[in-house]
Amino acid sequence: MTQLVDTPTPSDPQTHSAFRGGPVAPTTSKLTPLDSTEIRLTEGYWRSWQQKNSDVVLAHCEAWMERIGWIGNFDRAASGDTGWEHSGIEFVDSEIYKLLEAMAWDLGHGENPDLQQRYDSLVDRVASAQEADGYLHTSFGRPGQPARYSNLEWGHELYCFGHLIQAAVARIRTAGSGRLVDVAIRLADHLYATFGPSGREAVCGHPEIEPALAELGRATGDARYLELAALFVERRGRGLLKPIEYGQEYFQDDQPVREAETLRGHAVRALYLASGALDVAVELGDQALAAAVERQWSHTVATRTYITGGMGSHHQDEAFGADFELPPDRAYSETCAGIGSNMLSWRLLLQHGDTKYADLLERTLLNNVMASPREDGRAFFYTNTLHQRVPGTVPDEDELNARALSSLRAPWFEVSCCPTNVARTLASVELYFATKTHDGVQLHQYGSYDIDTTLESGTPVSFSVVSGYPAEGRIVVTAREQTTSEVTLTLRIPAWAGHADVTVNHDAPERVDGETVSVTRRFAPGDTVVLDLPMEARWVTPDPRIDAVRGTVAVERGPLVLCLEEQASERTVNDVRVDTSAPLLTTDTGAGVTLVTPAAPGTAGAEGTDGLGRAGWPYGEAPADEGRGASEGILRPYATWANEGPSTMRVWLPTA
Repeated sequence: MTQLVDTPTPSDPQTHSAFRGGPVAPTTSKLTPLDSTEIRLTEGYWRSWQQKNSDVVLAHCEAWMERIGWIGNFDRAASGDTGWEHSGIEFVDSEIYKLLEAMAWDLGHGENPDLQQRYDSLVDRVASAQEADGYLHTSFGRPGQPARYSNLEWGHELYCFGHLIQAAVARIRTAGSGRLVDVAIRLADHLYATFGPSGREAVCGHPEIEPALAELGRATGDARYLELAALFVERRGRGLLKPIEYGQEYFQDDQPVREAETLRGHAVRALYLASGALDVAVELGDQALAAAVERQWSHTVATRTYITGGMGSHHQDEAFGADFELPPDRAYSETCAGIGSNMLSWRLLLQHGDTKYADLLERTLLNNVMASPREDGRAFFYTNTLHQRVPGTVPDEDELNARALSSLRAPWFEVSCCPTNVARTLASVELYFATKTHDGVQLHQYGSYDIDTTLESGTPVSFSVVSGYPAEGRIVVTAREQTTSEVTLTLRIPAWAGHADVTVNHDAPERVDGETVSVTRRFAPGDTVVLDLPMEARWVTPDPRIDAVRGTVAVERGPLVLCLEEQASERTVNDVRVDTSAPLLTTDTGAGVTLVTPAAPGTAGAEGTDGLGRAGWPYGEAPADEGRGASEGILRPYATWANEGPSTMRVWLPTA
């Protein structure tokens, strides 16, 4: 029997093993994450990027950090020598740890002797610098260095420890154990003794230790680590950090987590803290804390999020702006903030099964995070502007670059948190695609991948998912084995689609509205479920309260936000207006085509006009449109812009 359902049917909370799963494995949730043995990419967009990550990005990150001495800091720290000069800013240890996490996830995909040797060597170098009491940091505590925990506002010690612990969790989840796991446990024990119930009452200026400790507690079963994570969450907002010019909200130290209405301050810090707070709430059954995090997510998405899913509009403090303060040409939208957003959305999805969390994860992953890496995997955006007014210059491929470089991707930064964050995301990206429950499998993200798992009812299931997503809207799911009982296969209908056509085997297609479609049956080998999503390009209008883009429109096609780029249009994109009555036609590259009307000729100044009929002043009555010739402009996926060299670009297009 086949049953089509257009609303989610989440199961009751389930208890499952803490020793499997992806980056997050809550002990109780409505949806159970799959681990690296249960899902694997097979082809297409995501497989291509994951392979490039394995072949290119990991080696790129490793080579840069070796060359500029960041990895060598561990060798010098282990040597016992004094007076050596530390390479890089005080928190560069964290980049080595994120690389190790990425390597661990990648090794979980199958044997790779070369990568295994590099991983083991790097772990040995890190472990050699650990001190007798478990402390491990290359910037503090040795002769000539600042004392341990002497600068919790800016030192990032606990932030670095969090990334080391997350790297160890990745190793637990893919290999069960290893030297890095032993290092992380010794470090966590040191932290419990130092900052636990009988220790120092303090927090780190950059949250990260909170989700890391909670996950280590899940992975090892040691309740002390969860207890310490909860202490750090509850201490936040108590004024334990020194005041700074950006205000205490920069550190999320202005009010307790459970009292806050929205995410604020430094975007990455806020998102990491919210993720850790939700982890603590789930494990302790703290419904009030969980509700606070859900409330903050909802308000932030409704008022402080860019169309690409990017978060953070302030450059000076890398922070959220006020509600609806979302200027496209000043968008910071740090890549790491996008990754933090996905961390939080995934956790909320596991708990509630609500597709709105998967919708934001898809938008942010495809349009914000994947805008960062260059097509060759050897350069990255740190920030992600939505309007580039000048082409900019090509960064030096051999030199460090400033973090807020937005004209072109750069190979490495003085603060290079984003490349390693992209690496660990790509290495584990498939673990955000699907979940299971007592009697079913849920597909949240689309691409081409295989699922082989056993449901919590004990029923084995095997499905192959094949699609050209995100460029194409057809998703074909094929059963590869007979199921011994009825199984419910649930597919998300993205919010941007609103409906889908569903075909089961050779039945006639059926139009389904809503958030999901579910097919319940005893699946036989070769049974197919086909989801066809509407992929026509569409105009998108902004909320009028976003002053910076009032009077403009954007174009989306499928899950992708498109942009107008100089490289495609062969002229600057700054002086354009569009006619929304013009057709949006699909090209064979999956982009859209719209009719673009150039702005009136002339330039502001004593001799010319600015298109408003007044010389030297950019405001006035708009002139008539006679004489404006229409021309075609090709819109491309925003995430691909600037891969062909310096260019101007814009997402929001003024209307005629």
